[in-house]
Amino acid sequence: MSSRQGGPPSVPVAFVRDKTLAWRHGTQRGQLFAVAALAVITVVILAASLVNYNIVPVASFMLPLLLGSIALRYRPLLVLVAFVGVCSAITVTHETMTTGWSPPRLSNIITLALGAAILLYAASRYQSGLPGPLGEAMLVELNDRLQVQGVVPSLPNGWRSQSAVLSAGGAKFAGDFLVANLSEDQSHLEMVLVDVCGKGVGAGTQSLQFAGALGGLIGSLPPLGLFSAANDFLLRQHWDEGFATAVHVLVDLKTGNYSVVNAGHPPAMRWVHGQSQWQVDSARGTALGVLERPDFHRSTGVIAPGDALMFYTDGVVESRSRDVVSGIDWLRATAGRVVMSDGFDGAPRRILSHVPGGDDDRAVLVLDRERPLVDYGRGRQA
Repeated sequence: MSSRQGGPPSVPVAFVRDKTLAWRHGTQRGQLFAVAALAVITVVILAASLVNYNIVPVASFMLPLLLGSIALRYRPLLVLVAFVGVCSAITVTHETMTTGWSPPRLSNIITLALGAAILLYAASRYQSGLPGPLGEAMLVELNDRLQVQGVVPSLPNGWRSQSAVLSAGGAKFAGDFLVANLSEDQSHLEMVLVDVCGKGVGAGTQSLQFAGALGGLIGSLPPLGLFSAANDFLLRQHWDEGFATAVHVLVDLKTGNYSVVNAGHPPAMRWVHGQSQWQVDSARGTALGVLERPDFHRSTGVIAPGDALMFYTDGVVESRSRDVVSGIDWLRATAGRVVMSDGFDGAPRRILSHVPGGDDDRAVLVLDRERPLVDYGRGRQA
């Protein structure tokens, strides 16, 4: 009789799967299982070392310690280090009584002790209380969830939003982020592009917290009220570099009317189809988290068919060899050539490909309104 397919897993497999899941969740039960598993490995090394010390010397006990530094919190790791210390003392004592003392054995003991001390010190520095891989996994999951807020929902026909972000040094956590909201009737699109002060991972961890706060407010407050609340939030954090620049856009997707509120951010640009060039927006304001009562100014306009709005962070226009003013002129010309050559399809990514590599995060967002097909003539965007 053939065996049944797709049945429940065997008891050992189910047991290991359950304990592994408990470890991934960072529970105490999972930590106890990890300590027990590493203790078994340590005992196996001890037995092998007692049989043949030349093949399995005392330095072999570094293996469970290294695995423990990956899998365990500080206190369980401390227990493992103590257990490994006892086992290494047993094998060294046995070998010394059998063959006598040798100087290389002392160097192995010192190496093992220093390695254990370094691993314990590193584990004590994990502020999350979790071992490195679990702490990183938690941050990655949080970052992925917050990134969902920056995904612009599917827009009504005739509208398209595109963005591209490059973090400093290629780090996953960037200080630049986007928060977007589309009204339930799909008539209004609201977006906020933010650049948190700092670079790379340092700014990325602060942007995770700030993005969560903005994501809960966007769509519930008017633009000026949203920026005021964001400013109060940053002032309460007391971060060493506790300010951020931001630009907010609210677009009526039925009429094309829009408003821009700027908080110390590089000015937005509008592509004017009739003139085939980018125009610099006039909205200006104070960065968030600097003053208790910042000054914000709003600009308004209309996105006609064939027009577009572009937002970007200072890493796109500013570098060691170029100030912001000249960088804006450079971006106007570069983005103009990008649009004239191949239209708006993939424009943010293509614009960033022209930006010299630097030590600041870079982000570009483009919202364009498509022209009726009759305006394309032979299929080439004018």
